[in-house]
Formats: sequence, C-alpha cells, structure tokens
Amino acid sequence: MSPTELDQLNAAIRDVPDFPKEGVLFKDITPVLADSALFRLAIDGLVEFIESHRVDKIVGIDARGFIFGAAVADRIGAGLIPVRKKGKLPWKTHEMSYALEYGEATVEIHEDAIVAGEQILLVDDLLATGGTSAAALELVKRQGGQIVGAAFFIELGFLDGRKILEAEAAGEFPVMALLTY
Repeated sequence: MSPTELDQLNAAIRDVPDFPKEGVLFKDITPVLADSALFRLAIDGLVEFIESHRVDKIVGIDARGFIFGAAVADRIGAGLIPVRKKGKLPWKTHEMSYALEYGEATVEIHEDAIVAGEQILLVDDLLATGGTSAAALELVKRQGGQIVGAAFFIELGFLDGRKILEAEAAGEFPVMALLTY
C-alpha cells in the first residue's frame, strides 16, 4: 500500500475526544466504512498483507472485526469465524477469559469452527491492549488452527498490544496494522 493511500485512509478517520469516557481520544472509522473507495482501499491493504499465504478461515472479533473480516474472507475465498462476547453464540462453545483494566471479559468461539490444521488469519479493526486478540488466538490454537497472521486496520501503539501478540506468536506468525497511532 502506498504512502498516499495510507494518507487517504488516515485523513478520513475522525478523532472524537472524550469518547467513550473522558480523557479518551476515540478513532472513529465510520467515515472509512461509509466511503466505498476508502473501504475497498482498507480491505486491499489487509489482503495485501496475507496474499502470499494460504488462508482457510478468517477469525473476526466482535463487532467491527466482523466487518473487516467478512470483506477479507470474501475477497480471498475463505470462511469466516466469529469470535463473540460470552453468551452471544447459539451453539456449543469454547471460551477464554482475559484481564481488562478493571475486571475481566470472556470471548467464545463455536467448538466446531476450526478443523485441526486449518490456516487461520485473525482480522480486526483495532489493536489496542491486545487482550481480546490474544484470547481469540488462544481459542484458535486450542482447536488446532494454524495461525498465519494477525491483521488490523488500526493499532494504538502507545497501548503496547503488539508486544502481547508478538509474545503469543513467538515468531511463528506476523502481526500487522495498516495505520498506527
């Protein structure tokens, strides 16, 4: 992806101060989603990252990861696996809890979502602290999936989530983000 294309995506992202709470500068991606050319450009960048690998399924994390993950899955001819907050999936699940700043959260995946040995790419809109992504990757590993990478539209570098995912990867798969703040 060219620097000019990255600049176009960056220019469309709206900063929203004090959302969802005071002191947070929220990166609003809805202008990118609303513009078909920019959304296509974002998906192009995510697909470019993985184009040299075979991918059987995309893991998309609730909820904006479903948007990006579904578009990437469609583009490369892969299946889509939703990883959702606890209690939102209708079938038998495996779950993984992880620490939040104040408390704990749990994500789930259907127990039959992955066949051992399938090549899996995690796709999400945002890499922040890395907890949710690390939990999703652990669920993939528990089902025998082979992780080929983790791709994000935006990374909030100052929150050090990449360090958590790179430790989880142990050099076995790359972690990338189109835009880093």
